[in-house]
Amino acid sequence: MSDNEILQQILAVTQSLKTDVCSLKTDVGSLKADVGSLKTDVESLKTDVSSLKTDVESLKTGMDIVRTDVDSLKTDMKTVKSDVQDLKSDVRTLKTDMQDTKHRITSLELTLENETNRNIRLIAEGHLDLGRKLDQALMVENQKEMLLIRVNTLENEMRKLKEQMVTTS
Repeated sequence: MSDNEILQQILAVTQSLKTDVCSLKTDVGSLKADVGSLKTDVESLKTDVSSLKTDVESLKTGMDIVRTDVDSLKTDMKTVKSDVQDLKSDVRTLKTDMQDTKHRITSLELTLENETNRNIRLIAEGHLDLGRKLDQALMVENQKEMLLIRVNTLENEMRKLKEQMVTTS
């Protein structure tokens, strides 16, 4: 092989290499652009992840508050349940007391109706009799007073007559 032929082969190989290098440069440029785009996307993802972390922290804080509120509500519900049980007990006691009171009132009504009213009627009848007797006694007393007035008047007349007789005699 001659030098020329070797040079020709070297040139052909160089041309092929040059074409391959150009193709590689284009591919590397394309890769650089893709890497730049990926860097932008990664930065955007980092920002989004940071925002998500902030949101998750906010959610965790909110959940802690909700848990605290739920615990407080549970405690309050236990208190309410206890108060309701106390109220139920009080209502049962009040119902029993009301039944006892109704029974006592019924007993008192029966006593008033059967005993007290009858006794009052008997006393009233006795008072009527006393009133009649008092009226009779007062009538006798009035008659007695009238008789005393008559006697007094008659005595005065007698005295006057005696005086007239003495003066005429």
